Amino acid sequence: MDAGVSLGRFDSQSKLLVQALLCGSCGPRRALDVFHRQQRASEMSLCNFMETLCRDEVDWRPTEAQPLTVRPLVCLFPAFFKQNLLSFIHLVQPVLPQTTILHLLKCLSQDPHPSPWVSALMKQLKRNTGVLREEPLYTPHSSQRLKELSQRLVGSGDTGGWTKCFNGQTSESGSQRASGLLRSVAQRKRKSSVASLDSDGDETGQQCKRTKIDGCVYESLENEETSLTEEFSRRSVSDAPADTPAENMQPEVDQPCNALPEHIKVSVLHIKELMESQTEWDQSSIDGFKVLNECDLNQVELLCSMLSFPDVPEKTLPKLCSSILAPSLNISFSAAVILIRSLLLKKVLSLTEPASRCLVSAVTSLCSLCPRSMCHALIEPVLQDMNIGNPQAELLNRLTKDCMDSHYKLLVLQMTLKIAWNEAVLSVIHSLLDSKLDLSEEVFTQFTEQLVSQGPQFAKSVKFAKMMLTVLTKYSSQVTAAHKHSLSGCLILNETFLKKPLQAALKRITDS
Repeated sequence: MDAGVSLGRFDSQSKLLVQALLCGSCGPRRALDVFHRQQRASEMSLCNFMETLCRDEVDWRPTEAQPLTVRPLVCLFPAFFKQNLLSFIHLVQPVLPQTTILHLLKCLSQDPHPSPWVSALMKQLKRNTGVLREEPLYTPHSSQRLKELSQRLVGSGDTGGWTKCFNGQTSESGSQRASGLLRSVAQRKRKSSVASLDSDGDETGQQCKRTKIDGCVYESLENEETSLTEEFSRRSVSDAPADTPAENMQPEVDQPCNALPEHIKVSVLHIKELMESQTEWDQSSIDGFKVLNECDLNQVELLCSMLSFPDVPEKTLPKLCSSILAPSLNISFSAAVILIRSLLLKKVLSLTEPASRCLVSAVTSLCSLCPRSMCHALIEPVLQDMNIGNPQAELLNRLTKDCMDSHYKLLVLQMTLKIAWNEAVLSVIHSLLDSKLDLSEEVFTQFTEQLVSQGPQFAKSVKFAKMMLTVLTKYSSQVTAAHKHSLSGCLILNETFLKKPLQAALKRITDS
């Protein structure tokens, strides 16, 4: 059965969960966000949702081998939906009755062609509920294949290594070696990348680590694990969040600080004294920040922590930001992201009232000079924060309106398509759309899909209704027949005073 037809069996709240679970690999996390929002609003229960999934439906896809049959509704959804559903149940299992979970698993077992992932997730759920204890998650065939693989890696005449694990003959040291191997392989697979270039030609870097396993891995396992552990320890400072309080990072900062070149340490002390002084900054003061030109990304993060950038008083921000972005400095895109995040993110996220004049001045100056860095360092994390409110929305609206051209406004709009919306995010989206962006057919389709999927929870929202009215008036030429059908269903749920104007606007598009 087509997923769009299946939605008619669900109530309005359950429809949102179904649509979230149909969103590919991000489905379980998105469904969890939807569930939490519904639970805060109306004490949402998952029982109705689960009961609907377990109802019998006619499978209207008969074949010669499989005549017309009646199966639970959940079996008629695609395999990736079932996988996302089971992953979602793992996340919310504490709030679900065990009998409800077992009933759903019983219905899923009627699927004639279950995918391996779905089967494994079902077994894991049965284990969690205590129904299945001894049976392993892997099949006998998978066990045999893994044994053969381990023998080829170690040597045809040796049945040690992984094979011992499956034979239940592993000694304590063997177990430690196996777990060490898994850790080393996992750490080798870690990838780090740096975001794309700014329009001014900012630098971008990308690093990849590739794994190569051969027989000598087993002989040098302990030495390699030790070296990897030391490497991870050295990088722990650079991996720490930029808004971590300085006192919590102190044990990690002290040791790398001793490895900094002497002239950089002197510059750090000079900048610290400058920030604490009450005097005006002259050109020589600004020249002290040239040390940033000589720092790599790890050293930039370290300097931000040593100078306690997240806790800098707001009155110091304007002159500090102007000094960091002085023409004499050649700050790369990645370094700018680190500096902006450290200086501004904590302050913006903690706003409970409109931003101060000093904070607005600092934010707008940085956004005007390096908009792409600002998008990734500040705007995207603020949009993703679940506690974003009107003060944050007002500041973002000011940035997008006064400091960004259409290219970067479009980038911000695309960021909103990856998150759950709330009233503050709606304000940002409305402001962006009101500037009449040049949306491609693909982006407009993605936006309308998001509009329809998140619309039911904003049935009484005037902001959402105004945003839709903007879409139907300023972007009417891009509304296709498919869009009209989806949007008309969304308008039916609207309960604001703008419902009639919305319907009239959609009718004008239909008649044209």
